[in-house]
Amino acid sequence: MTAETSQTLDRGLRVLKLLADTDHGLTVTELSNKLGVNRTVVYRLLATLEQHALVRRDLGGRARVGLGVLRLGRQVHPLVREAALPALRSLAEDIGATAHLTLVDGTEALAVAVVEPTWTDYHVAYRTGFRHPLDRGAAGKAILSARQGTLDDPGFTLTHGELEAGASGAAAPLLGVTGIEGSVGVVMLADSVPERVGGRVLDAAREVAEALR
Repeated sequence: MTAETSQTLDRGLRVLKLLADTDHGLTVTELSNKLGVNRTVVYRLLATLEQHALVRRDLGGRARVGLGVLRLGRQVHPLVREAALPALRSLAEDIGATAHLTLVDGTEALAVAVVEPTWTDYHVAYRTGFRHPLDRGAAGKAILSARQGTLDDPGFTLTHGELEAGASGAAAPLLGVTGIEGSVGVVMLADSVPERVGGRVLDAAREVAEALR
């Protein structure tokens, strides 16, 4: 902590991060131990966060992330999109295919940023806001592979015809970005993805991840 920072705010943010990292919630005692502060401080932090709907406590007294976080989360997409656009533009122009950033939204994959190439005669129309199941298409499968720890070398996922007949896709997950599950990919009208595309998509995913850290 420095003179310019707030200890109380820092502790409150640490509480939210700890709760976000668990599926079963944490008790006051557990939070007290993890934060290294007494239970009274934790009670006050939780009460304040509850007032803003950022934390909720179940009947057993375990604290969990509250629905108020979702309202804040809705404002994240524009910021993520802005950070990703330079890498997506470069990818689309280099490959000559539609590039996209896809994030997890519940049980679905949601395209939050899409860039189409400017020099091609035709390309796949892939729109911001497009949703599809996580287990279909390269974008969702890349995310699931990273989540499940099954992502192997070369680090990207290829698919064909899973979301649109005649279209192939390549995607690589965003790695090392706290609080965000997503992937960067391209979709093209082709029977298969050219060999160099996978590596280029992987590089773009790394660029986007670096911009978001």
